Amino acid sequence: MTIRVLLVDDQSIIRRGLSAVLELEPGLEIVGEADHGEMAIAQVAALRPDVVLMDVRMPVMDGVAATRVLAQQADAPKILVLTTFDDTAAATQALQAGASGYLLKDTPIEELVQAIQLVHRGYSQLAPGLAQRLLTPPAPSSTETVAFAGLTPREQEILQCIAQGASNREIAQQLYISERTVRNHVTSILSQLGLRDRTQAALWAQRQH
Repeated sequence: MTIRVLLVDDQSIIRRGLSAVLELEPGLEIVGEADHGEMAIAQVAALRPDVVLMDVRMPVMDGVAATRVLAQQADAPKILVLTTFDDTAAATQALQAGASGYLLKDTPIEELVQAIQLVHRGYSQLAPGLAQRLLTPPAPSSTETVAFAGLTPREQEILQCIAQGASNREIAQQLYISERTVRNHVTSILSQLGLRDRTQAALWAQRQH
């Protein structure tokens, strides 16, 4: 089965280089090119590629915005971002928009070919080291550390129970206090930390470790 690929990059030299190399690979066919996101959307409608190699920063419409539009379409192609930016924020935005992978332009060609094949089959692909950074929670800020220290020992204890998914009743039983007391502590914790609900409190607490 031949995988139809659309190249999207605002630098023509990059597109030509990729096209020349990928066309030599059995099972891959370069069906078209685009130099910005709006053109990519039009080319996808006209050419129906299986996989789109998408740059991030482009004029007119960037790759993340184009990915978001394409991912919402019926029979959307798989989108593999190929960029120079080793940036967790950009990668997160692209993946949340619907990209199936995020690779850097210095990826060896054999690995790029394999990534195209894998995203076509439904697998995700990330640049080496990027997956670990994306999965590692951010370290607590100094402001958060001070805020945590400002809670009473009992409030800190209850916050840790919330982070473990315990209900008010379970916390009350564990700490030998009433549910009403737990509710009062939870209200105080949320107020002091500027959080909206227990879910935010749980995520906040998990960053302290």
